Order: sequence, then structure tokens, then C-alpha cells
Amino acid sequence: MLTDAATSANTTESANRSAMTSWLAVISVMMGIFSIVTTEILPIGLLTSIGSSFTISDGMAGLMMTMPGFLAALSAPLVTAATARIDRRLMLCAFVLLLAVANFLAAAASGYWLVLISRVMVGVTIGGFWSIGAGLASRLVPAESVGRATAVIFSAVPLGSVLGVPLGTFIGDATSWRMAFVVMGVLAVAVFLALLMVVPPLPPEQATRLSVLGGMIRSVSTRFALATTFLIVLAHFGAYTYINPFLEQVTGASPGLITVSLFIYGAAGIIGNFVAGSRAARCPRATFAVAAAMISTATLLLPVLGQSRAGAIALLVVWGMAYGAVPVCSQTWFAKAAPHAPEASSVMFTATFQATISFGALAGGVIVDRSSPSTVMTFGGVTAALMVLVAWRSHLIHGK
Repeated sequence: MLTDAATSANTTESANRSAMTSWLAVISVMMGIFSIVTTEILPIGLLTSIGSSFTISDGMAGLMMTMPGFLAALSAPLVTAATARIDRRLMLCAFVLLLAVANFLAAAASGYWLVLISRVMVGVTIGGFWSIGAGLASRLVPAESVGRATAVIFSAVPLGSVLGVPLGTFIGDATSWRMAFVVMGVLAVAVFLALLMVVPPLPPEQATRLSVLGGMIRSVSTRFALATTFLIVLAHFGAYTYINPFLEQVTGASPGLITVSLFIYGAAGIIGNFVAGSRAARCPRATFAVAAAMISTATLLLPVLGQSRAGAIALLVVWGMAYGAVPVCSQTWFAKAAPHAPEASSVMFTATFQATISFGALAGGVIVDRSSPSTVMTFGGVTAALMVLVAWRSHLIHGK
């Protein structure tokens, strides 16, 4: 009897400990994605100061945004397929460790070329970690908790996206742009240790082959998801990468006001993410179109109303709320287009999103070097308006 009672007590304690460890594993994966997304867009808020350090133009500095996206787009399908037989926990740890090295290299870079090498390393990390980590919820928690765990993991995308720029700008203003990368390197090391301690061994289950991705592209719904994601991410990052120069040159904002403005933008983005989250699950196309229309309106009006500080902040609030909805709408659309292949959907979402971030930053850099930050905002507005038309066309064909 005592033995049975002791066994029962140990089983209960083990179950409780297992549940706690499972959620710690989910949080550690979420923090990994948060550190990756934040590192990726960190240069946006530091663009001017980094450019000044190496005596390069804003457009050339924008390569820091271009490099990771292109590498992530390539590494997402290739790394996922190449490492299909390796324990997923080991791969997550390896990618986060690579992220830490990349951040420390950027902080210590004596030349701009070293910064770009660090951004290549960031790109490989993005493609590999996100494609693997996004679909792990079902392996970390019981079936009844998968929905909540998935939401926690995906919350890292808007949190990193909307907080990364103001966080980097704040640290850069308070100390230096190099210290911002040091902070991100330390965070990556902490995430590495957390993954090592709380994530269980995750032997591969279903290999994602490149042929599966090819099959997804033949779906009309997937092609619409590709087109809308390309247009809205091109619009957003083509313009937002150069928001710092715009606020300096057009609005005449001080460094302190820019930091405050970007924090306000970030807060609005978090609100937009939670507002759009439930609606995107029911009608991703319509929600996506509304978000794009808001981005188009904000960026088209910025060259006019953004000359005043109040006008610029108001439009950044609209823009932030709209972009907070973009990742969840895009990922939901891809997932609904291929419900039978969740990891392949994550790979497709990652590759499309990241490739377009690079293309958007590059296109914006060319425009800002040849014209002005105001022209970049107009480019973003027109492109976002095109996305609304494509999303509306898909809505007419497929419904919600």
C-alpha cells in the first residue's frame, strides 16, 4: 500500500513537473524567435548611427536588412530538408548559438564588411530556426494545449517586430549602436542555455522534402498567399527601413523623440496583433486586406502630415496597428492553404517573408539614395494599395 501510494505521489509530481517543463520549453522557443526577429530588424533604428560610423550612405547601410532576408529565404527550405534526420533540439541550439556569435561579431566589427558577414549568419539562423521552431508546439505540450502553445510561439513575431526597432534605438541613444548588438548577443546565449535545459530531445518525425514545397506552389490559394505577402512586406520594409531618416529629415524629430515615436509604434503593433489574431483565424484574407489598406493610408499621408510631430506620431500608430496584423494573417493564410503539411507551410511562409524583407529594404535603399525619404513612403503606400486589390480578388474567389 505504501509503495502504491509513493508511486502514485511520484507519478503526480512527475506529471506536474513535466507540464511546467513543457511550458518552459514553449517559452524558450518563443524567446528564440523573439531574439531572432529583434536582431533581424535591430539595424532599422540604428541605421543613421551605423552609417555614420563607417561613413556610408543610408542606402548602403540598408544592406544590413537585405542580407539576412535573402539568406533566410534560401536557408529555410535547404536547411530544413538537409537536417531532416537531426534532432530538432540540437538544431535549435546550434542556430541560437550562431545568432549569439553574429551579434558579438557585429558589435566588435572594425569594418562594415564584418557587419555584413554577421548579417549573413543572422540570415541562416532565421531560416533554420523559424522553419523548425514554428511547428514544435504539438511535440512540446499535450494535444489540448497545442492551440495555446502555438499562439505563445507565434507571439514572438509581432513582439520582436514591433519592439526591436525602438529597443535598439533606445540602447543606441543611451550608449552606442555596438552595445545594442552586445545586448542581443547576451540574450541569445541565455536562450541557448534555456533550450539546452528545458527542451526535450526531439528526434525528427516527418521529413519535409523540397518536392512537398513544389506541390504547395501549385495550389491557387498558396499562390495568392505568396502574392499578398510579397506585396505587403515589400511595402512595409521598403518604407519602414528608412523611417529613422524620414523622422530626422522631414519631421525634424530629435533622437529622443524618434525613440519615443518608435515605442508608440511598437505598442500600437502589439495591440494590432491581438486584435487581428482572432479575426485572422476566421477570415485571414479580409483581415489582411484591412491591414494593408491601413499601411497604405499611413505611408501615403506621411510625406504631407508627417511634417508635423503630431501628424507623424498619429500615422505611426495607424501603421503600427496594421503591421502587427501582417505576420499572423500571412502565416494563417499559408497554413489554411496546406493544412496537411504544417512544417512545409512554415517554411513557405518564412522563405517568402524573408526574401521580401530583403527586396523591400534594397528597393527602398535605391529610392532613398536617388530621391528622398518621402518618396520611399509613397512607394510603400502604392505597393500596399496593390496588395489590397490582390487580396480582394482572392476574397472574391475563395471567400473569407
